[in-house]
Amino acid sequence: MFTENSKEPYSSEATPNRRGRGRPRGRTPQGVAARLSLYNTAIALIAERGYEATTLRDVADRAGVSVGLLYRYFPSKRAVILALYDELSAKYASRAAEMKIGKWRDRLMFALTTSLQVLSPHRSTLAALVPVLIGDANEGLFTPATAFSRQRVHKVFHDAVVGATDAPRPEVAAALGRLLYLVHLAIILWWLLDKSPRQWATTSLMSLVRRALPACALTLRLPRACAFVVAGDKLFRQALFDDAEPHRSSPGI
Repeated sequence: MFTENSKEPYSSEATPNRRGRGRPRGRTPQGVAARLSLYNTAIALIAERGYEATTLRDVADRAGVSVGLLYRYFPSKRAVILALYDELSAKYASRAAEMKIGKWRDRLMFALTTSLQVLSPHRSTLAALVPVLIGDANEGLFTPATAFSRQRVHKVFHDAVVGATDAPRPEVAAALGRLLYLVHLAIILWWLLDKSPRQWATTSLMSLVRRALPACALTLRLPRACAFVVAGDKLFRQALFDDAEPHRSSPGI
């Protein structure tokens, strides 16, 4: 979910100085088409069998190519997942650029709704990746390797608050943006695990969030509520990003 200005899935391949046998020179239309076909095959297999049960040999067999050719484009399953993160975060950032000027609660709902719309075509694949997304130390959402995607998506929620017509003071706005990004991740996880018909439980949850936001906006006018948001943000960063100041005492809330 992270290389800037990308218009296609992340590629770990460098353009070769020489043309390998059977491999297009540079990023030719044939090479881009071949990579996209292999990428789509890998994503479909992961959705069908799960991440752990899918091997690159399975992908090569399904695509009808040699494992060696597959390795030229995707040297590991991790490369496939990074490509998926990159594709989805790039699409999301592009769609989120259409966010209208307004109050932060309205901009937040746009950000949440847009996220579900972008992810919806890939729900089965992402559901199969839940153990990886939240539990894998090397490929999950909060690893250095996925920072490019996380930063793209987080920026949408940061901008939704900081650029709002009713934005709180900068320190609180930045903290609130990060916490709303965390809320967004919780809603996505809920959606991926939701077994209700047509995910009606997720629709109901979104409705509850929408109805609760005006009260949240009013609460943020209270200094104590702002202190709570800032303190909660520090804990969030320490737990997941390790970029906050070291904990020295209990938050003064």
